[in-house]
Amino acid sequence: DLIRRLCDIADRYADGYLRFTVRNNVELMTADEDRVEPLIQALEGIGLPVGGSGPCVTNVAHTQGWLHCDIPATDASGVVKSIMDNLIDYFRTWRLPAKVRISTSCCAINCGGQTDIAIVVKHTRPPRINHAILGTICERPKVVARCPVAAIRPTVMDGRPSLEVDQAKCMYCGACFGACPAMEINHPEHSKFGIWVGGKNSNARSKPAMGCLVAQNLPNNPPRWPEVNEVVGRILEVYAAEGRPWERLGEWIERVGWKHFFAATGLA
Repeated sequence: DLIRRLCDIADRYADGYLRFTVRNNVELMTADEDRVEPLIQALEGIGLPVGGSGPCVTNVAHTQGWLHCDIPATDASGVVKSIMDNLIDYFRTWRLPAKVRISTSCCAINCGGQTDIAIVVKHTRPPRINHAILGTICERPKVVARCPVAAIRPTVMDGRPSLEVDQAKCMYCGACFGACPAMEINHPEHSKFGIWVGGKNSNARSKPAMGCLVAQNLPNNPPRWPEVNEVVGRILEVYAAEGRPWERLGEWIERVGWKHFFAATGLA
């Protein structure tokens, strides 16, 4: 029903022009300025917030979560919901110097990519191995092959074929758990959030940039993740006050320096 009503609005105010962006924003296009305000009112009338265009927070991109991926340390969609609820004013209004792209990733592999603010949750310890069942439910060569740092090797425990982990090599990615549920790595107390800032894809003005870690070991505290939201809100508040027009978050940090960034945001 919502899609039908959305299409009706597009027919009425945008000559039927409607498209979905890579971040699942819905764009309705019209060349008639007089239609813009009625279009906004119609969309908000069916419960769809209008924003994400211009110098503001865009839709948060996130990785697949537990629904489609087998190694997450948390479910990114819940984190996204809490973040967007907290930042809805930054989404609706032009209160920022430039566009801010935010992503969340369920594990350290970081499928969410490089963004102005990247929120990454990761496992922080090697897997606990259930040796009693591993040899009966898992293909050990497959588990060994899936480890990206060659930290897993075959062994025998209590007379049963099993696996062992070289903890000095393990980077806690969780890839082994996807191949073998006996490699138990998920634990609510041992999945932590890190926040990276300053990443971006290339554009006409500058080349791609890698984000830098500015906060780590924030607790995985569902359902509202207040600690993560507090840090993100603090960064945006300082950036909104100090950034120059059309200066991206990473460009602002490069101008003022990391010492000032940490002092101004209180993340030192």
